[in-house]
Amino acid sequence: MEGPAVELQDMFSGEKGKTPVAISISQQAGDILDDSNAELINVQSLPPIDRGRKAWTFCCCAFLLEAIVWGFGFSYGIFQDYYTSHPPFNKQSPIAIAAVGTTALAIQYGEGLFLSLFLQRYPDLLKTTMWFGLALSSICLFLSSFVSQIWALILLQGVGFGIGGGMLYMPVINLLSEWFIERRGLAGGIIFAGSGVGGFAFPLMVNALLGKVGFRWTLRIWAIGTAIIAGLALLGIHHRTPTPKFRRGERRPRFIPPQMQFLKQPVFWTFSTTNVLQALSYFPVSLYIAMFTTSISSPLSATIVLSLFNSSGVVGQILVGHLSDRFPYPWIMFASALGSAISAFLLWGFADSLARVFTFAIIFGGLSGGFSSVWPAAASDLAGRFPEQATITFTCFAFVKGIAAVIGPILSGVLLDAGKSSSFGGKYGKFGFGNVEIFVGSCAVATSIGSLFVAAAKNRA
Repeated sequence: MEGPAVELQDMFSGEKGKTPVAISISQQAGDILDDSNAELINVQSLPPIDRGRKAWTFCCCAFLLEAIVWGFGFSYGIFQDYYTSHPPFNKQSPIAIAAVGTTALAIQYGEGLFLSLFLQRYPDLLKTTMWFGLALSSICLFLSSFVSQIWALILLQGVGFGIGGGMLYMPVINLLSEWFIERRGLAGGIIFAGSGVGGFAFPLMVNALLGKVGFRWTLRIWAIGTAIIAGLALLGIHHRTPTPKFRRGERRPRFIPPQMQFLKQPVFWTFSTTNVLQALSYFPVSLYIAMFTTSISSPLSATIVLSLFNSSGVVGQILVGHLSDRFPYPWIMFASALGSAISAFLLWGFADSLARVFTFAIIFGGLSGGFSSVWPAAASDLAGRFPEQATITFTCFAFVKGIAAVIGPILSGVLLDAGKSSSFGGKYGKFGFGNVEIFVGSCAVATSIGSLFVAAAKNRA
């Protein structure tokens, strides 16, 4: 009777020129391991970490998935502007229409924690999860093109696409730590930049499609395109190390890891709180910048502004990711947040021309949009002696940001309604957006202060 296989992994990834080797040895139960009784020795060369064709192929394919999932979500401002001004949703509550996009983003961020725990227990189901997520998101987008009630749109384009999109993309985070260690910040920045590239191109494409074929055929075309492009990208997404095989009745890892030391560290809680504050600052701008621009200029200008806002995050994400490999991440957070606050108070607050809105979108989008690229460095730092928990730590950051993705736009919607009946006078807070601009700037200031607390907690640790 054959005993369980013993797997040894010699990790030489940190030494230049050496390639990790996995040795799988199958032996008779009760026998002593030696050359005379080993039945099978299978030596399997693993792809190198931080370099090589397979590592960068994974990075490029993950970039495409990021663009498809998050780029579309960050382009919802164009749909929102269309839904509020065209039937059959133009008579619905603006807050209900905004809930479609915020629901999708909140679920995509929030479900990452549960997916990381699930895939830790069932690592052999990673690709199955991603294919199922692609099918669910594409089908829900396609079906949403047939609805005429706002609740159905929230259910399909919001909840359904959010769940499917998260299942399609979030497993990438599990694989990032397998393929990159020393260049994890850079690779993460490149992958996260996909949302900025998608956020630049997709509003222009969506606006053109909405003007020519309406929202129904726009959603159908997008669903088909998502299925094709994301399906091709999935072909390049693989584990770097062999996937564990579990026989029927064999014990799997616990759903919740027994030791989650990062939860006991003050750095985790200060970082998470700061992350929420930053998200409260970012999402209202992402959602309402197009609406603000429409008050100054044409809907086309609003589309261009949203594209500039999202695309400037590409430079920010890559730059912040690169810097986080070389400098302490709390100080990068501080600089990013402080610059965002200044731009919100001065550039957006006094914006009365298209040029000023463009300038604000580029600066704020680059500084605030690149903030999440510090997550891999912070997650790795908090995981410490348990590097396998870096993914769980990362998804905890995403979870709290998902909460802010709901709260921020709702608070901004209330502030915007209140701002229409009040005036700051003079040149500040045009078109009733004064309260929103102050809220965004104040949250950015609070983020910069929170970054100092993160730095202090990190130094004490």
